[in-house]
Amino acid sequence: MTHQPRIDTSPHVSDEVRKTTCYMCACRCGINVHMKDGKVAYIEGNRDHPVNKGVLCAKGSAGIMQVNAPSRLRAPLKRVGPRGSGEFVEISWDEALQIACDWLEPIRKSDPGKLAFFTGRDQSQSFTSFWAQNFGTPNYAAHGGFCSVNMAAAGIYTMGGAFWEFGQPDWDHTKLFILFGVAEDHDSNPIKMGIGRIKARGAKVIGVNPIRSGYNAVADDWVGITPGTDGLLILSLIHELMQAGKIDLNYLARYTNAPVLVDGDPASPEHGLFLRDADGKPLVIDRKTGKLTAFDKPGVRPDLSAIHEVNGITHRPVMHLMAERYLDPQYAPEAVAERCGVTPDKIRRIAAEIARVAFEEEITLNHEWTDFRGETHKTMTGRPVSFHAMRGISAHSNGFQTARALHVLQILLGTVEVPGGFRFKPPYPKPVSAHPKPHCGVKPDCALDGPHLGFVRGPEDLALKPDGTPARIDKAFTWENPMSAHGLMHMVISNAHAGDPYKIDTLFMYMANMSWNSSMNTRGVIEMLTDKDENGDYVIPRIIYSDAYSSEMVAYADLILPDTTYLERHDCISLLDRPICEADAAADAIRWPVITPDRDVRGFQTALIQLANKLKLPGFTDAEGGAKYRNYADYIVNHERKPGIGPLAGFRGDGTETGRGAPNPEQLDRYIENGGFFVSHIPDAAQYYKPWNTAYQDWAVGMGIYDTPQPYVFDLYVETMRKFQLAAEGHGERQPPEHLRDRIKRTMDPLPIWYPPFEDDSVNTNEFPVHALTQRPMAMYHSWGTQNAWLRQIHGHNPLYLPTKLWQQHGFREGDWARVTSAHGEITVPVAHMAALNENTVWTWNAIGKRKGAWALSEDAPEATRGFLLNHLIHELLPPKGDGLRWSNSDPITGQAAWFDLRVKIAKAEAPTESQPAFAPIKSPVAKGPSQLEWKVGK
Repeated sequence: MTHQPRIDTSPHVSDEVRKTTCYMCACRCGINVHMKDGKVAYIEGNRDHPVNKGVLCAKGSAGIMQVNAPSRLRAPLKRVGPRGSGEFVEISWDEALQIACDWLEPIRKSDPGKLAFFTGRDQSQSFTSFWAQNFGTPNYAAHGGFCSVNMAAAGIYTMGGAFWEFGQPDWDHTKLFILFGVAEDHDSNPIKMGIGRIKARGAKVIGVNPIRSGYNAVADDWVGITPGTDGLLILSLIHELMQAGKIDLNYLARYTNAPVLVDGDPASPEHGLFLRDADGKPLVIDRKTGKLTAFDKPGVRPDLSAIHEVNGITHRPVMHLMAERYLDPQYAPEAVAERCGVTPDKIRRIAAEIARVAFEEEITLNHEWTDFRGETHKTMTGRPVSFHAMRGISAHSNGFQTARALHVLQILLGTVEVPGGFRFKPPYPKPVSAHPKPHCGVKPDCALDGPHLGFVRGPEDLALKPDGTPARIDKAFTWENPMSAHGLMHMVISNAHAGDPYKIDTLFMYMANMSWNSSMNTRGVIEMLTDKDENGDYVIPRIIYSDAYSSEMVAYADLILPDTTYLERHDCISLLDRPICEADAAADAIRWPVITPDRDVRGFQTALIQLANKLKLPGFTDAEGGAKYRNYADYIVNHERKPGIGPLAGFRGDGTETGRGAPNPEQLDRYIENGGFFVSHIPDAAQYYKPWNTAYQDWAVGMGIYDTPQPYVFDLYVETMRKFQLAAEGHGERQPPEHLRDRIKRTMDPLPIWYPPFEDDSVNTNEFPVHALTQRPMAMYHSWGTQNAWLRQIHGHNPLYLPTKLWQQHGFREGDWARVTSAHGEITVPVAHMAALNENTVWTWNAIGKRKGAWALSEDAPEATRGFLLNHLIHELLPPKGDGLRWSNSDPITGQAAWFDLRVKIAKAEAPTESQPAFAPIKSPVAKGPSQLEWKVGK
């Protein structure tokens, strides 16, 4: 017999498994970290975790390469050469914190607004905003202003919650799932799992996206829409559904402001606002009595069709205004098809499919529930059509109104918070009234007068100084972008450089790669960061930056506070911020140091606490100046936002209390024992109809989500927006400057509208006829994925994908390069052919391209030679329009960066030696990585 080798079929896998939370994208999946000899051996999914149930993608598994990345910063750094030179010396943490304190303490005592503190893609915004508020600066926001604010703000103003990670389809019951502008990088595991479940049941998936990749590739029907026209398509679907009578009138009457009466007197300063009673409650006509009554009066049956006439003036309900608008022939399929790049027949077929599933396949669950008017219902009825949308519809200058239109579509169908439809995840739903307003009251040596970010209710809430100038460096909450709930991070550096609206002293950023892939106008931003005034001083005097890795931004800072990787620190995924909830449960999670750093680094949140203690910031120190918290773990356990409410909802008090309860010193241990997460399931009777369901409202109060029940109706008509129109029409104490009046009147319509993206109006579209987009790959999430030794093998460089029409028109062949030109800049890049693409659109993967010298990559790495950014073609300002003004390249309502409005022209080019523009290498404070990254863990 031939000798057979002895094979160990049960090798020693690990000494220990430590359960924590992934940080490789925004899913926040549960992971099992297998340890050998105190080091990470490999990472797998946690089967018990509510988010991923054991599923783990390539990103999550590759987390081991992040904690072993050669690009990790090793110690605090002080710049010793010119900005951009990358010349630093390592210093101690004591010196680093003292330098930061020496810079920040004088401005806090004189004018806290001289600090601009902006954070990137961190997941601790509840904490960082608390720090900034106690410092006293009005200049704080996170990255939502260039990522998702249109989606978030449109959802909250319309229905009290949004897509993104704040809601999900009812995966158990939906029969038709429609995605708008969804790339595969965000929330990928839950969506992949959900699509698998519904397709196994025979449900249909429709993908609306110019690019057919990822989820759109597995959709049963793909709609290759023209970028920036999603809102027009949605309004055409509404037109068709209204014409066919396929809207849920009972749902609209009970749970929305469709029956609320609108002031119809054109001469009134309240024209277009709601009629209200003496208590300020919106009025409806009760269908039973025919009388005016408050919308929420017990027993009232609001009438969608009744009008109210007074002194010859007719006041009509919102439903009348909607019918008048959306039944207009301008929204007929024939009128919008060419612009949308979709045939009229296809629009009609989609509308008919939506109507068929919603009204012929409705679902009834035998769950009794009681609504906020006191009426008990024996069943829960749902229309099993669900929607999901993301950055693709959001990152346009018409993105807010487009996102609003999509919410109105699903509300008209009656598919929000019903079986088979879209369901909120705690802490949502929340009415706008439950959110704070923005605050900007700055006083020397004092905390800010309230939260920086919030939701305005009218012009009186704008962040303006007494002289009417912007109170914030990014001009958030001004007439230029009144409802900018997440700030405008993409405008901070250019405004600070221009000294408009004022000069700052210190720019403090975390995880915001603003000198490369996170900025429009990359070259221009680099120049702003390094520019000096006539005295030879930097125009932006001081820059503090924190990152875990040697990113492109590191070279442009004066002081570096090195962060840990995600397996080396405490993090809190909190109900106060962006939790890991599911639609049927409240859930939160932690990260904890499963390994100890081998470098002199600290978690950024802990560094902030230590800096707060040195500065003796209120909120972090007691009356005698003593520290309340030693580090971030101490803060997570002991901080209370209000009595009994802290960052974590689980294991409070004696360990048995949920949501509300005193701090528990053993809380983190209980989370670790439970797999790094906590779940509290919503009772069956409270699972659906959350905004109106008394059982849910009571449960939410017990959880600490509300202090009192907060029932509300959905806002098909957003009265706040009408208040801004009235100001632009000349009413009220606060009015916009003349040059903004027309824009406010045109864009801030209280009912969703569509208008062409602003770049279409600012450039010659005949000269720049092609749309250009970026999209994130499923295997990577933002820039740190493209330095990962495993993930780089999937996406080592990025071609520009061209549709068949443009490929053939220009005579491209495999291996060719193209010169791509916009009104702002030019790039020369490799191209590839993609048939499943809108015929007038080109696109590429985002954040693959790297600058030479960064991320410990070799200077001939494909990311640095064949990789590229579209950012070089985009500017934070629109091209001059000839009116003497420069307009922000943003949504005029929220200020969201309009990344996806970009128009370009394409020409075949001789192949250069590397992608253009090519930047000189930057010196890195870390050494280049080895050509092969390998190590052995354990025996």
